[in-house]
Amino acid sequence: MGEENNQTVVTEFIILGFPSLKKLYPLLFLLFLLIYVFTITGNIIIFTTVLTNYKLQIPMFYFLNHLSAMEIWYTSVIVPKMLSSFVSENKSISFSSCMVQLYLFSSLGASECYLLTAMAYDRYLAICQPLHYSSKMTNLTSHQLASGSWVGGFLSPVLPVVLISKLLFCGPNQVNYFYCDAQPLLKLACSSTQFTETAITTLATGLIFSSFLLTVLSYIFIISTILGIPSITGRNKAFSTCAAHLIVVMIYYGTITAMYMQPMSRFSLDINKVLSLLYTVVTPMLNPIIYSLRNNEMKHSLTKFFKQIDKRKN
Repeated sequence: MGEENNQTVVTEFIILGFPSLKKLYPLLFLLFLLIYVFTITGNIIIFTTVLTNYKLQIPMFYFLNHLSAMEIWYTSVIVPKMLSSFVSENKSISFSSCMVQLYLFSSLGASECYLLTAMAYDRYLAICQPLHYSSKMTNLTSHQLASGSWVGGFLSPVLPVVLISKLLFCGPNQVNYFYCDAQPLLKLACSSTQFTETAITTLATGLIFSSFLLTVLSYIFIISTILGIPSITGRNKAFSTCAAHLIVVMIYYGTITAMYMQPMSRFSLDINKVLSLLYTVVTPMLNPIIYSLRNNEMKHSLTKFFKQIDKRKN
C-alpha cells in the first residue's frame, strides 16, 4: 500500500494521435477539417429541412432529425481535439476532461444504437402493419422512443466510465490514440483492470447485441413482407423507404461490433484506430449523403430548400 501511495498520480494525458504519420499532419488536418465541416453542414441542412417542411413532419423524419443531432455532437466530441493535435505541440488533456470526453462519446454512441433500433421498429410498422401504423406510431410514441434513446444512451456508460476513473494511473500518461477511449486508457492503468475490462465488454456486448438483434428481427419481417408484394413497383417503393436506414445500420454496427464485442486486448490499437475513424468521422459524414440520395421525399425537400436559399441570394 505504501508503494502505491508513493507513485505519482497522473493528472493529465498526452493524446499521441497518429505518431507514425507525423509528416502527413498538414494533409490530415486539411482532410479531416473538410470532412468535419461537411459533416456538420450536411447534418444541419438535414435537420433544418425536416424542421421547416411540414410534409416531413412524420415519425421517420422526426427520428432522422434526432440522428442528425446525435451525429453533430458525436463527431464534435472527437474531431476538434484531433484537429488541434495536428497543428499544435500541446497534445495534453486533463484527467477530468478525458473522462468527460469518454463519457460523452460513449453516451452518444449508445444513444445512436437505441435510436437506430427505434427507426427499424418504425419501418417495421410502416411496411408490415401499414393499416395500424398511424395508431401505433403516434407523435407521442415517436417522442417517447426518441427521448428514451437519449436517456438510455446517457445512462448506459455511467458504470464503465466510473470504473475507469477509479483506476490508478501512475504513468506513463501517453494515450496511443486520437481520443480518450476505454481500450488505450486501460493499457495505461497501474492497477488491475480485469474486472473493469470484463464489465465494459459485457455491457457493450449486451447493448450492441440486443439493439442489433431487434433491428435484424425488424428487417427480417420487413424483407419478408416486401418480397410478398406482387408488383415490382410496389416492392421498389417499399424498399426505398427503408434502404437508407438499412445502409446506415450495416455501416454503423459493422464497425462497432468489431470494436467492442470482443476482448479489449484482442485487436491492436492501430487496427482500432482505423475502425474508430470509420464510425467517429466517416459514418457521420455519410449519413446525410445516404439519406439524401436514397429518399425521394428528402431529395425533393432538399432541392426546394436550396432553391429558396438561391432566391434569397438573388
